[in-house]
Amino acid sequence: MRENVMGLTVVLADGRIIKTGSLARKSAAGYDLTHLFVGAEGTLGVIVDVTLRLHPQPESVAAASCTFESIRDAVETAIETIQLGVGVARMELMDDAQVDACNRYSKTTFPVAPTLFFEFHGDSERSVNDQAETVRKIAEEHHGRGFRSFTSPEEREALWKMRHEAYFANVAIRRGGKMFTTDICVPISRLADCIVESKKDVANAPFPAPVVGTSETAIFTCPSFWIREIPAELAEARRVEEKIIRRALEMGGTCTGEHGIGTGRIQYLREEHGAGLDAMRAIKQAFDPDNRMNPGKMVEPRLLFGGSV
Repeated sequence: MRENVMGLTVVLADGRIIKTGSLARKSAAGYDLTHLFVGAEGTLGVIVDVTLRLHPQPESVAAASCTFESIRDAVETAIETIQLGVGVARMELMDDAQVDACNRYSKTTFPVAPTLFFEFHGDSERSVNDQAETVRKIAEEHHGRGFRSFTSPEEREALWKMRHEAYFANVAIRRGGKMFTTDICVPISRLADCIVESKKDVANAPFPAPVVGTSETAIFTCPSFWIREIPAELAEARRVEEKIIRRALEMGGTCTGEHGIGTGRIQYLREEHGAGLDAMRAIKQAFDPDNRMNPGKMVEPRLLFGGSV
């Protein structure tokens, strides 16, 4: 979404209204305030107007799915697809537990195995078919089986509807549970190791922990813990979450790929950004010295706790 925001109208903490960006396709005039506010989680001002970049509908669209013998095979297929520059518009990963949950909730019949879902865009049917054929060959090299193509709008809609309902499918696994998610992101070269090790972390957890992720950006929500509000499960969820996040940081990744810091991941900002966190606090101090905008979220305007988070 960030890359599609061209300009903003923002109300600052002191009541001033500023406009960022322009309608030009490219600009090097001044600081990039647009992306600063987009990534600030509401801590620098209130965004009241957004100008978005529009994209044309592709001439041809197709989707596909492929199952694998192991989660590592699926992830390595995704990695090779990206490294070869195949123009995949979407590439989503589910482990066997997530596929099973989605099948039961969405009334679909996908094989219960680690699965990749793809979408291909192109300016002709031939270009889309060429992309799909390239991915099929890559998948076969990594023990992929049952590569299925979906070309009609109805088939594609059913496939992505199942993916979009993953949250509700997980809720149905354990009624009365609450979502406890991670959304780490790591360099694509470390994605397979990260997912395999994270699945080991939750292998004996007392709660369901299905894996779903956006493979083309190396973001994966692994796992989505469904915990009951009892101290033992909450403590275990926090322990596993910290282990997964610290592994991502050690691999050169981030503690959050898209969900944001909020209050739950403040403790990891210093470890991830080092002295950069002080620069963020200085920005917060300049824009919102009285801490009116989302107080307690992400960063404070002044150094606290002896200079560390």
